This record gives sequence, structure tokens and C-alpha cells, in this order.
Amino acid sequence: MLKTPYLLFLGDAHDQLAAKVAKGICDWRPEYAIGQLRLPGCDADVGLPDLTLEEARNAGAKTMVIGVANRGGVISETWKDVMVEALESGFDLASGLHNRLQDNPHLSDAAARHGQELIDVRVPQHQYPIATGEKRTGKRCLTVGTDCSVGKMYTSLALEKEMKAREMNVDFRATGQSGILITGEGVPVDAVIADFMAGSVEWLTPDNDPDHWDLIEGQGSLFHVSFSGVTMALIHGGQPDALVVCHEPTRTHMRGIPNFGLPTLEEVRDLSLKVARVVNPDCKVIGISVNTSALNENEAKNYLANVEEQIGLPTVDPYRQGAARLVDALEEL
Repeated sequence: MLKTPYLLFLGDAHDQLAAKVAKGICDWRPEYAIGQLRLPGCDADVGLPDLTLEEARNAGAKTMVIGVANRGGVISETWKDVMVEALESGFDLASGLHNRLQDNPHLSDAAARHGQELIDVRVPQHQYPIATGEKRTGKRCLTVGTDCSVGKMYTSLALEKEMKAREMNVDFRATGQSGILITGEGVPVDAVIADFMAGSVEWLTPDNDPDHWDLIEGQGSLFHVSFSGVTMALIHGGQPDALVVCHEPTRTHMRGIPNFGLPTLEEVRDLSLKVARVVNPDCKVIGISVNTSALNENEAKNYLANVEEQIGLPTVDPYRQGAARLVDALEEL
């Protein structure tokens, strides 16, 4: 779908988490990422060489990917001059934001003049059905979280990596912009009309072999008042057999809404399981995934051990340690 390799555009991202799209591509498809382009005031850095448009083109980059995920998914006015210049320099533009590149006349005119493509991955590509809740063959694992942007996609991709190493029958099912940019396919669930969100997840995870696992990328949180709807659709449409609860331990409040504190892991476990058992009475929570990137090695080790003792489930940072223990738990189902 996208021409590789990429120049990752970080714009004027106000913190590291705002560049999670670019970070995900760097971590899971490093062969696609040649460099980063940052505007003045950018506080994010994904560890790639800082390149100008000319330097990136000379290095072979073909697509400039908007690597920023801001609140509301909007294209900032401060980015537009650079985006037009990129099209004029021979780059395609790819974005997973809610604002469509193709709806911006400056960008669409520049793309037409210079023969470049505008690729909006957060635009549904199919007419999805309304969910039926009918039982499907195969197995499904969904990641759920205490908040948005806590590592649900990373957990699913780490599970896929470990399961493929074991030669298990498995597919990662992308449901958001980062996952789609990493894998090249999926359903942008939060851009689907509300009545069809759960149906789109059913469509994404159809009947399959009895031993096949779909690893469904989670979104939002049942406790996040801005994004709980998409989480509910993923649970009901995904009809999961297994849930992994994901958490980032340094959060003091829900991302983007300071007046709302985070739920406990027990609250997320219990509510997610109650909602999931509406469509699959046999669903189980099989483990806890913790994003320990802000902790040093000893802090991470102690935190994981304490949570495991507290919750009584395998607790790992699957990016830092690997997802083997979580896959062990899946194989026991």
C-alpha cells in the first residue's frame, strides 16, 4: 500500500508519546525507517538521523509518513508548508490522522501537480456489516488497557513474534493507524461509523482454523471517557477467548483528561471480562502486560514481581523481556 522506505515526520510533537506512530514503525519495521524530520519546538525523538527532505530523498526515502498521533487526529497548520514541499520534492504522503490529506486543497493540488500520492490509512476501505455476535471458529486474543497509549499494539506484536517463532498459526489484526502503517492492512476502527464498529471487527476476524489465533490490537480503554466506545466495539466484535490487560505505571491520570485518574488493574480485569463474557462466556484474562520503558532494570523487575503477586497472573514487559510467558498462558487455554 505504501512505498518504502519512509521518512518519519514528527512535526512539533510536544512529547515522546505524541510520536508513537513513528516509534512503532521504528521498533517493528526498522528496515522501513530511514530518518526523521522535526520542526522547531519538537520534543520527540525516535532515535533516527535528522534529515532534510533533500537528504532523505538522496537516501532513498519514497514516502513521508506523518508519525504523530495527536488528540483529535488533526493536521496542524504548522505542518502544511513542509508537507507541500515534500510532495514537490517527490515524496508520497501517508497519514493515519482523522483529518484526511485528500481533503486539504493545498495538499491535493500539490500532489496532482507533481504526480504524488496522498494515502489516508484512517479511512475505512470497506462497507462493514452490523455485528451479529454469532460464534466464530478459531481463537482470538484482545489487548485491553488502563488507558490509551499504554502498549496494547506492542503487546499484540510481541505475542505475534513469539507465536510465529513457535510456528503457531497466528495473525496480528491491526485496528489503528500505527498498526496499519506497520503491517499494511487492517481496519481503522475509530473511523468506522459507530453502528458498524463491532461488525468491522467481526469482518476482520472471521471464521478460521480451530488452532488459529487472531491477535486483535486494542484501542482506548473502557475507563477513558473519550475513547471507551471503540474499546467496547473491539470487545464485542472481537469475541475474544483471551484478554491481556496492559498498563503503564507512571501515569497519574488518563491521557488528555487530567481530572480522571487511572483505574486499578483489578477494575480493568473485572469490567473487561464482564463485557467480554456477553459474547463469549468462556473468555479468560491470561496475563498482564506492563510498559516499563520509564523504569530502570531493577525498578521494572520489582514492579512486575509485585503486580504478579498482587494479581496472580503472568506479568511481563513483552517488549523488554519477550512475550513467552503470555504465549505459554495462551497455549494452556
